[in-house]
Amino acid sequence: MLKYVLRRLLMMIPMLLLVSMVAFILIELPPGDFMTTKITNWQLSGLQVSQQEIDAMIRRFGLDQPIHIRYLTWLRRLVIDQDLGISFEYQRPVAQLIKERLPATMALAFTALIASWCLAIPIGIYSATHQYSGFDYVFTFIGFVGMGTPGFLLAMLLAWVSIRYFNFSPIGLMSMSFIGKPWDWAKIVDVLKHVWFPILIMSIGGAGGLMRTMRNNLLDEMGKQYVVTARAKGVKPTKLLLKYPVRLAINPVIVGTAGILPHLFTGEGLIAIVLGLDTIGPLLLMSVQQQDMYVAGSILTILGALIMLGNFLSDIVLAAVDPRVRLGEGVVR
Repeated sequence: MLKYVLRRLLMMIPMLLLVSMVAFILIELPPGDFMTTKITNWQLSGLQVSQQEIDAMIRRFGLDQPIHIRYLTWLRRLVIDQDLGISFEYQRPVAQLIKERLPATMALAFTALIASWCLAIPIGIYSATHQYSGFDYVFTFIGFVGMGTPGFLLAMLLAWVSIRYFNFSPIGLMSMSFIGKPWDWAKIVDVLKHVWFPILIMSIGGAGGLMRTMRNNLLDEMGKQYVVTARAKGVKPTKLLLKYPVRLAINPVIVGTAGILPHLFTGEGLIAIVLGLDTIGPLLLMSVQQQDMYVAGSILTILGALIMLGNFLSDIVLAAVDPRVRLGEGVVR
């Protein structure tokens, strides 16, 4: 097991380098660069800037260098100085921009993840054990809605319902009157009034997919011969269900959680934009639009690392709950 863990960790190093290179190449694929976008915005706003000033900014940002030089410079600073570079748009360290938005992003996303698990797993078990019942049809419909409806569309619809019929705006993490004020009990209550809405939206999509996965896998396990034999020998239904089929059916759910970490880091970007949340997702979208290469490249590289980390952690958890994985020193997908 230890050899397996070390081998997986070592494999992440070249993969991270490849992800970072691909991220920088993708950012450079659109025509122009940050200064091209900036000049276009200046022209649209009627602002006149001399060519000397433009050339000076290009040299300051290092945009006169080839992409491989800029990439190697950024990589050297990252490895040696643990520095993600300076944002062209904000003129601030990229690490600082990410750090400011990270607490709210992770708090919302982890809460949504826990909520989706708490909803999906019990509902999936109930639907599998009460197949074709009335509640099974209801939960199946809700699951398909959660899987098929884009999160940002669901956010817009529910926000409209909240404003139209309940006279409450769920936009943002707090009311405008509390922004910039010190924390007190009134501000905490106001945040709690707002924070449940993005958590609900973010958890619905994840819960729909997890619920369907749990239900389908549990149905497969309950139809196998060992379950039929255990029932014939008089094993109590609850003990039989939780000790064997549920433990095996939850394995794909654990593996599927690997892909959730990137969404946790970005805070579901489009949902955050619709609801006006100050998370990392809107920062990534804006940096890509502005071709702010160090911000976009850093966030995309972190997302790639989180995907690999998610796969690694899910494999470790799977090995902990499934003896077959531990004995085989690998992961059965």
